[in-house]
Amino acid sequence: MTDEIDDVVDAVMTASRAMLSVVARSLAAAGEHTGGDTTGDVTLPQYRALVVLAQYGTRRPADLAAALTVSASTATRMCDRLVGRGLAERTRTGDDRREVVVAPSPAGRALVDEVTRLRRAEMHRLLSTLPTGERAAVRDALCRFADAAGEVGETDWAVAPVAAGGARGERGARCTGCSSGPGRAWSVWP
Repeated sequence: MTDEIDDVVDAVMTASRAMLSVVARSLAAAGEHTGGDTTGDVTLPQYRALVVLAQYGTRRPADLAAALTVSASTATRMCDRLVGRGLAERTRTGDDRREVVVAPSPAGRALVDEVTRLRRAEMHRLLSTLPTGERAAVRDALCRFADAAGEVGETDWAVAPVAAGGARGERGARCTGCSSGPGRAWSVWP
């Protein structure tokens, strides 16, 4: 049993490197498409922060840190860099001048949208090389994997951001194409 699981782990690790490569290429290409003036030096962790902000909406840096599983100081530095590039906006809340929230700027949201578009196009190109009969098996296996990881379906995270209070219209939606029950958690990986 362990050898079989190890073989699957090896295959998933290889596929995850390929998928991460698609993300990195899409991020670089999005910078070229938008002139690169604000996006050229965005790192994958900074892009991941933008994805979280695009998915969940306005957040305090401490909440962003928790979602990214990084320290508060790391999240604050990420926010500083994203604000400096015009990809995020920071505003003060209420009467407490110390409390701030961060949200994606229109340019930041446009970057997330463009990277997503480029990723989808690259995934489409790669998956179109598979024989038609194998595509459904890949979809089903990846949906079951995403469900096991508590990952929300692609269209669900992009369409239904979580409100500031943490509520989502259809919490528990799963990977598109999967027929199993509701998901457990909402992931933040790009």
